[in-house]
Amino acid sequence: MSEQNGMRYMGLDVGSKTIGVAVSDPSGWLAQGITTIQRTTLSRDFSALSALIQEYNVGCIVVGMPYTMDGYVGPQAVWVQGFVERLQAHLPEMPIKTWDERLSTYAAEQPLLEAKMQRHKRKAVIDKLAASLILQGFLDAEVGTEAPH
Repeated sequence: MSEQNGMRYMGLDVGSKTIGVAVSDPSGWLAQGITTIQRTTLSRDFSALSALIQEYNVGCIVVGMPYTMDGYVGPQAVWVQGFVERLQAHLPEMPIKTWDERLSTYAAEQPLLEAKMQRHKRKAVIDKLAASLILQGFLDAEVGTEAPH
């Protein structure tokens, strides 16, 4: 897959236990959840991300920022910002952007609840689905795509 011509975007939904990962298609129009990384150490987390960056020819990372519902930077957003700073130090040449992720996990979970998916199955897909929603929001607004949803 690294033979693709187009640069892809990678979306991350960073949590304390997992990192949901999504990538765009080479044209930068559509986001798709690809995996969920089980968090262990920063070194292992960054190694897993680096391998995916290489595999998918990623040229920009978009990290969801969990602002409070009223738009403030709460403790979780401060924690994610710290992760972003360490990731940037690990990947100094990689552009890393943040994107307001309020309600992304909620929005990801709703169709799964409506489909009456079992809790353990929801847990397996929720993070990469949230990462996909974060990335799609960024692509639609910032990259100027008009991708179908």
